[in-house]
Amino acid sequence: MKYIVIIVDGASGWPVESLGGKTALDAAATPNLDQMARRATVGMTSTVPEGMEPSSACACMSVLGYNPRVFYKGRAAIEAKSLGISVEDDEVVFRANLVTLNDGKMSSYAAGHISSAESAAIIETLNEKLGAADRSFFPGVGYRHILKLKGHADTLNAACTPPHDIADQPVAEYLPQGDSNSLLRSIMADSEPILKDHPVNAARIARGEKPATGIWLFWGCGPLPDMPSFKDRYGINSALTSGVDLLRGLAQMQGMDILDIPGVTDNIDNNYRGQMAGALKALDDYDLVVVHVEAPDEAAHSGDTAGKVKALEDIDREMISQIRDYKKDKLRVLVMPDHPTPLAIRTHAAEPVPFMIWGSGVRITGARRFTEAEAQKTEMTVTEGHYLMSMVVRG
Repeated sequence: MKYIVIIVDGASGWPVESLGGKTALDAAATPNLDQMARRATVGMTSTVPEGMEPSSACACMSVLGYNPRVFYKGRAAIEAKSLGISVEDDEVVFRANLVTLNDGKMSSYAAGHISSAESAAIIETLNEKLGAADRSFFPGVGYRHILKLKGHADTLNAACTPPHDIADQPVAEYLPQGDSNSLLRSIMADSEPILKDHPVNAARIARGEKPATGIWLFWGCGPLPDMPSFKDRYGINSALTSGVDLLRGLAQMQGMDILDIPGVTDNIDNNYRGQMAGALKALDDYDLVVVHVEAPDEAAHSGDTAGKVKALEDIDREMISQIRDYKKDKLRVLVMPDHPTPLAIRTHAAEPVPFMIWGSGVRITGARRFTEAEAQKTEMTVTEGHYLMSMVVRG
């Protein structure tokens, strides 16, 4: 038996008036997913334990078969691991987004989706101007980067807000709060004059693109906990493909190999067909491959209704069609979002999501399509999402 796990990041959501009261998943034309759903176990599950943050880090950990209550200690260190950044006992790390602030408002949580190459040049400058023995910046993918602090564990007491939670809102009341906020606030403020006249920003403005006006710090945490490997836990070899550091970091924590597939990105320009073709080819060497697709989540964070629907339709046409045509081995597939990203709020929600287990030996639960409403109708509920992996690989 071979296994594919497809994480359609942020695919789930709420009804949208402009879509006739449908969710993006319901409005999208997904004939391949729908045909699979009619011969699959379809239901609902919770990937974010009560009281925990509805981040992709927490939710994807659930999808990968690990209980976030036990193993989740923070997101930034997971991304740091994917970048090869060590975090010692006296060190903490923060996610450092390049953002666009305009008249005191969060104009773009992603600096207009700045490229990795442009970001790397900016992060190099920030290290030259702001770096010190107790602080270093590390470039990541696109707008997502890491700040490491040494000897400042107190900064973890500051309350920080993710920038995608405050799109188009005034930022003053969302700056790091609490008694330990001063260092974080000063780093954020000091970044702004450095970036104001940066050559990368001058070029972006000339092209009519949003500049990176500053750095935004959040999701701080210390070193990672030990985690049993996926092989030890489930008895099979595994690999993952993703365009974001977070998923690659989670995979490394679990001893999964990382697939290097050309054209895999963190946005709607993703090479959907190539990513799935590479994943299926990898089944020659692995028992299970995880395919993480970020595009629907990014579209939802941007409030792009049409973009989210299109991403779901592209995934169905370019990726899911290949799954249905796979003939080499017996195959079992898990398809699901990690969390909802409702277009109305442009951030994550801690609500149940639909899941589908399709393939050899699965029970048919009567869904007609792969949508939130159809999943709810089956009355099939898995209370905690981390149990799904066992259902997939152990039947």
